[in-house]
Amino acid sequence: MKHFRIAAAAAFLILSLQALTAAGLPRVTMRVAYPELKLERPLWLCEAPDKSGRIFVAQQDGKVLILPKDRNGSTTKTFLDLSDRKPWVQNEEGLLGFAFHPKFSRNGKFYVYYSQQNPKRSVISEFVVSKNDPDAADKSSERILMEIPQPDWNHNGGQISFGPDGYLYIGLGDGGGHNDKYGNSQKPDTLLAKILRIDVDSRTGDLPYGIPRSNPFVNNKDFRHETWAWGLRNPWRFSFDRVTGELYCADVGQNKWEEINIIRKGGNYGWNYREGFHPFGTNTPPEGLKLEDPILEYPHFANQTTNHTPGLSVTGGYVYRGKRLPALRGVYLYADFVMGTLWGLRYEKVKVTTHGVLVEMPKGLNPPRQISSFGEDAAGEVYILAYDGRIYELDLVENGAKP
Repeated sequence: MKHFRIAAAAAFLILSLQALTAAGLPRVTMRVAYPELKLERPLWLCEAPDKSGRIFVAQQDGKVLILPKDRNGSTTKTFLDLSDRKPWVQNEEGLLGFAFHPKFSRNGKFYVYYSQQNPKRSVISEFVVSKNDPDAADKSSERILMEIPQPDWNHNGGQISFGPDGYLYIGLGDGGGHNDKYGNSQKPDTLLAKILRIDVDSRTGDLPYGIPRSNPFVNNKDFRHETWAWGLRNPWRFSFDRVTGELYCADVGQNKWEEINIIRKGGNYGWNYREGFHPFGTNTPPEGLKLEDPILEYPHFANQTTNHTPGLSVTGGYVYRGKRLPALRGVYLYADFVMGTLWGLRYEKVKVTTHGVLVEMPKGLNPPRQISSFGEDAAGEVYILAYDGRIYELDLVENGAKP
């Protein structure tokens, strides 16, 4: 989903990087989870919270599909099709987010984030499942919650997810362009460059949604009250650790650094005063402005001083909490869209205690395995989505899988 820096990518693909697994991380490999399926730019995967066992995948073109229960199956069902609205016009637009209501089994509600044009905007809507077919959405049931103006086609963020508190969290980038072109990153009165938190089950004033009273800026007239955290460039995939409740967020960098953050209530994550831990350009934050540090950064260039292998565009994942791979429990998984590298880290006692490469993209792979997103099922098993149209899962080398 992120801007493909072609020249830089070509340079990096000729580097020979050693995949050294850090202490405390298992040796793993990626395998195709659905060998007979090939999708069109998959961007989201989740299991319906209704004990049906159905796995749903959202594609950038506007379709939400139900995967076959048989892993060797070759046929999907179309649950929702918004492709006639042409959400995917430019590279980082499209159907970018999908989330089931926590009480989906009772109310049949789900939510989508998709792009629209003339004027260019991001739309966040509620839909309901068809009364006659549990495998089909009622397209006529759409209730628009938000229409957020977008000045450009990139840095749309796009994820929507319900937190453990039952509220809907929404990730939005700075509006696009280089160098925070539109000046949104440190503006408190815009919805851009932020993670928002809203209540889909109530109303505040004339809004079609509620603003939780526990949001950090509800008593601050300078801020949009939907704001949960701010100062983000392009948050590309966030997730809640289902054990600790911590909110992990990968924020795509510009020229030098990619970063992983723990999102805290009211936190300012520094763009465009800095990129990762580093000052950005000549921008200097006002005296007394508190900025949250990332928990980890990685470089674009191999000669930058760091103990992390390079990449060009971060894709955030999940803390693995499944049962199938016990050695991987507690490891946060993240990847690089351009390089195809999969990494893991352990975050314990408010610091990263270890990190390292888990899987590198095989040399000469055509098409390249551009990792676009991650997914998680009800059991906490993690899936990896790529623009080669495949859905991957992990296995341990010690289980006999080839590294």
